[in-house]
Amino acid sequence: MNLKIVKYNAGNIQSVLFALERIGVQAEVTDDIEKLRSADKVIFPGVGEASTAMEYLKARNLDKVIKELKQPVLGVCLGMQLMCAYSEENDTQCFGIFEERVLRFDSAGTDLKVPQMGWNNIYNLTSPLMENVGENSYCYFVHSYYASLGNHTIATTDYTKPFSSALNKNNFYGVQFHTEKSAEAGEQILKNFINLEPRP
Repeated sequence: MNLKIVKYNAGNIQSVLFALERIGVQAEVTDDIEKLRSADKVIFPGVGEASTAMEYLKARNLDKVIKELKQPVLGVCLGMQLMCAYSEENDTQCFGIFEERVLRFDSAGTDLKVPQMGWNNIYNLTSPLMENVGENSYCYFVHSYYASLGNHTIATTDYTKPFSSALNKNNFYGVQFHTEKSAEAGEQILKNFINLEPRP
C-alpha cells in the first residue's frame, strides 16, 4: 500500500500516523507532487484556519494537484472543508470538489457552545466509506465551521442544525470529525478507506 499524507501547515498529522499504525498501515508525509500523484491513496488532514491553509497550498501548487488526483482521497476536518466550494472562515474560496458550502455555527438561542468540541453521533450513513459503521455511532469533533447538507452528504450530524459530517464525490471523501480520535468508528472508517478500490 503506497499511502501518502499531504504535508502542509496543518496540525494533526502525527495523530493520523499513529492511528494508521494501530491498524497496521504505514504512510509517508509528503508535499512532493509526483509522490502524491503516484500514491495508491492520499489522506488530506487538517487543523487550522481555512484562508491561511489555502494560501500555503496554492503557493506550492498543491491545490491543483489534489483536485486532479484520480485515486481515493480522504479529507479530514479542515481537509474536508477545503475540498468544499467556499468557507465563511475569512471569506475563502476553496477547491470546489464538493458543491457544499462551509458556514459558521450560529448558536444563538441555544445553550450550545462554539466550537463544537467532543463526541457526537453520525447517522444516515451511506457509501462504502461507512461500511460496518453502526448507525448513530459516536465520533470526535472539534470545529466552529460546518459543511451544509447537499448532494454529496454521506453522513449527517446535528449541532445547532443538521450538517454534513461526511461527504463523497467520485474518488474524493471527506469527514468533519477526527477519525484518528474517534475510537472504533474512526478506526473502521480508516480501514474502509484503505480497502477502497484503487484508481481504475
